[in-house]
Amino acid sequence: MNTILECNSLTKKFSNVTALSNVSLTLERGRIIGLLGPNGSGKTTLIKLMNGLLVPDAGTLAIDGKKPGPETKRIVSYLPDKTYLPEWMRISDTIEFYQDFYEDFDANTAMDMLKRLQLDPSRRLKALSKGTKEKVQLILVMSRKADLYCLDEPIGGVDPAARDYILNTIITNYNENAAVLISTHLIADIERVLDDVIFIKEGQITLQSSVDDIRMKEGKSIDTLFREVFKC
Repeated sequence: MNTILECNSLTKKFSNVTALSNVSLTLERGRIIGLLGPNGSGKTTLIKLMNGLLVPDAGTLAIDGKKPGPETKRIVSYLPDKTYLPEWMRISDTIEFYQDFYEDFDANTAMDMLKRLQLDPSRRLKALSKGTKEKVQLILVMSRKADLYCLDEPIGGVDPAARDYILNTIITNYNENAAVLISTHLIADIERVLDDVIFIKEGQITLQSSVDDIRMKEGKSIDTLFREVFKC
């Protein structure tokens, strides 16, 4: 398999709190991977390290063989867990912004997804609900032809009726030579789209496996195993 991301003994501390401890993992192209863990387990810290927003205290991280930086930002499409676009923008402005900023952005794909979700491009972000803003951001992220998609809680604020469409959007719009990393605690909602899972607890990786292997060895769903491991 073709590795897109590799972490070795990655550690990150904030003051006296260790957010990640000795994390080693690889992500392969052509896979949709769930990064699963309770709040405060280190999911967002790991994703920020992947995107160069944080610097590790120890260990190494490489994306397509390169350290996070300007070169990797060209091939990584990142959806943060918080809204980040200026409130004054219209939806159409955000599309123009992404088109100017990213060479791999496909405006036609974005407009088609907006149409399918019945979102008016002329509306200003300040007039949208939190969930609708998150839909817009996901559309922007998935309209890039990236090598790695890092999605931090992509369905957390979205109504259940839209979740299936959003998951189908993720499946059908990512480059098949890319990897998609989805961080979430809504396991039951995304389990059907996952190829692999990573369990993270208190900053440490406790499991990395394919979904098929887990179902074969454990005889249970990912959601059931997650609830047992994390006592949900």
